[in-house]
Amino acid sequence: MRELASRLFYDSVRRLLNPVLYGFWRPRVSGLENIPREGAVIIAANHLANADSAVLPILTPRRIHFLVKSTYWHNGGLSNLLQRLFFTAAGAIPVDRGTLHSAQGSLEVALKYLQRGEAFGIYPEGTRSRDGRLYKGRGGAAWLAFEADAPIIPVGLRGTQHFWPSGSKRPLRHPFTIRFGEPIHPADIAPGKPKSVRRRELTEVLMRRIAELSGQEYVDRLNTPAPQTK
Repeated sequence: MRELASRLFYDSVRRLLNPVLYGFWRPRVSGLENIPREGAVIIAANHLANADSAVLPILTPRRIHFLVKSTYWHNGGLSNLLQRLFFTAAGAIPVDRGTLHSAQGSLEVALKYLQRGEAFGIYPEGTRSRDGRLYKGRGGAAWLAFEADAPIIPVGLRGTQHFWPSGSKRPLRHPFTIRFGEPIHPADIAPGKPKSVRRRELTEVLMRRIAELSGQEYVDRLNTPAPQTK
């Protein structure tokens, strides 16, 4: 009953916000037909801004689960209440800070949702790009694909870093683009090779596809999170 209520809430919020996004920001969205309407699927996108985790669930026909810090469910205040309502509606998965910062712990949480036939969203770079370039992918998306036997949909985002830039008190009317690529099936990647090799090759294929969709310059090294401010 709780899950049904959550889905109904999500559908209602999505129906409300979808025309707002299209009417005010006029995003250019293509490739939605590549997303399977049912069954486990991994939505793997480049990461330019915090807004990415908002626009993807709103503009995608599937309910995409993302990992989100559980502090959003415990902090008070009106802004946190609104964030909590949105994350709940969007199907965000609350996890404690320790799990969120543990790569394997996060993947195991995500795997449970994929094994239930859900859609899960992940940013293979691991953190936002601060200079607009696309960085080398980490292996989490590929690990999930093989463990859950789930296809990966590569996604290229453009312009979302201008949606609500740092320091702005409100979102700006700036166009952005979302391009969903054709699914990458793990069974097609280097069959017969060791799984570790297949995961690396799948990650490389995924990042090449994302680069093609996003038009970003590719950097062959891992990105690092921004330093924490006190």
